[in-house]
Amino acid sequence: MKLLNKLTRFGFFCSLAVLTGFVTVACEDEPDKYEVAGGVPTVRYIRSPYAASADSLITAATTGTTICLVGENLRSIYELYFNDRQAILNSSYMTDNTVLVDVPQTIPGEVSDKIYMVTRSGETVEYDFHVTVPAPTLTAMSCEYAPIGSEVTITGNYFVDDPNVPLQVVFPGDVAVSEFTDITQSSISFIMPECTEEGPIEVTTIYGTTASVFQYLDTRGMLFDFDGMTGLGNHGWHAQSILSDETSITGNFVQLGDGNTTMSAGGDWNDAEFSFEYWAGSWDTPQNVTSGDGIALNNVVDFTDYQDMALKFELYIPSSNPWSAGAMQIAFEGFDLVTYSGNPIDGYSGYVAGANMYIFNGEGTRDEGTFGRAMYRPWTDGGSYHTDDQWVTVTIPLTNFTYDRSGAATTNVPNSPDDFASLNIFVVGGGVNGTECTPIFKIDNIRAVPNR
Repeated sequence: MKLLNKLTRFGFFCSLAVLTGFVTVACEDEPDKYEVAGGVPTVRYIRSPYAASADSLITAATTGTTICLVGENLRSIYELYFNDRQAILNSSYMTDNTVLVDVPQTIPGEVSDKIYMVTRSGETVEYDFHVTVPAPTLTAMSCEYAPIGSEVTITGNYFVDDPNVPLQVVFPGDVAVSEFTDITQSSISFIMPECTEEGPIEVTTIYGTTASVFQYLDTRGMLFDFDGMTGLGNHGWHAQSILSDETSITGNFVQLGDGNTTMSAGGDWNDAEFSFEYWAGSWDTPQNVTSGDGIALNNVVDFTDYQDMALKFELYIPSSNPWSAGAMQIAFEGFDLVTYSGNPIDGYSGYVAGANMYIFNGEGTRDEGTFGRAMYRPWTDGGSYHTDDQWVTVTIPLTNFTYDRSGAATTNVPNSPDDFASLNIFVVGGGVNGTECTPIFKIDNIRAVPNR
């Protein structure tokens, strides 16, 4: 523990230099202020912090778990380590007899199965305790339709590449990844192997195997593939270009922007170039919302469990035409907000709205502009955004459709499957200012899928 002693002494003297001028004031004005005690700590046992299981003593815990140390003189603990990973101490949860602390999330580099308690004077007290590491968690894949031979990244946690038990990534059809380009605790990058089968991806480490919730070549919940699977496409005021070119990921895609049309710094209105509309319904009386072009999207995909679902699509923004203004506003709408014609609908007794863009311009009389939608605007992180001339998967949980048309939070949000009949994707406004640009958005495989 020589390293710990050196770190402790260095931190002590640095802290002492900063705090010297405040000691007198603190003692006079903050009589109850927490102070590190002298002496050394004694841990009698470790238990759960929760009252229901406080009688259960524990000798091991997984990373990220909150535990309670019980003993004497525990306020003498100045630094705390699990193996070689330092824990964060919160004096609000430290008394002479108990300490609440989270086991560090970071996987230990050297495993000693010890807790090290370091005092302010540099003395170290050890206590036997085993930190277990969970099986890997898989959060997202950079492109769920990644072409063979492209570099792909899976993000998550607990990706351990043990020299004795190497990390494995297996795609549907038992297709294993053979070429890794980078592995960290939170991400795996590799060259996409030859796989043509749809399904989840499995990652195996020394600590276990986990299958992804997301799927490769996912066709579940497909709304618009632009290749005939659902037969749906433009169904509103505008007919945006449905194209196929050398960049195509799975055939046709819908494109917003032509590469020549300027988007102003404030993302001014231009629905002719930057709005994709699919409005449920038809010119019939009553409107047909159960089949064919104009079928309500909640008759295509089951949105019963919408709170556990996400909207996904593949996106390609060429480096030649980056995006630096406006927000991609994505809005699902029920019959009460928009339909193709406004004619009655069998089995529906509520208000039926006609074709309109009130949700974006706020000109309606029923506060349509406050209805919740997603705001996708990654360019705000660095001032400009493109996808490096490759396709990426965009994932937006349906519980994140919580913004009004100006980008402010709203409580007027989708709250039933009926609110998912129509869909608009419109790059406009959103309450942010950027810089003029001439962006191109290629969008494919729009789908609503489980995200947990």
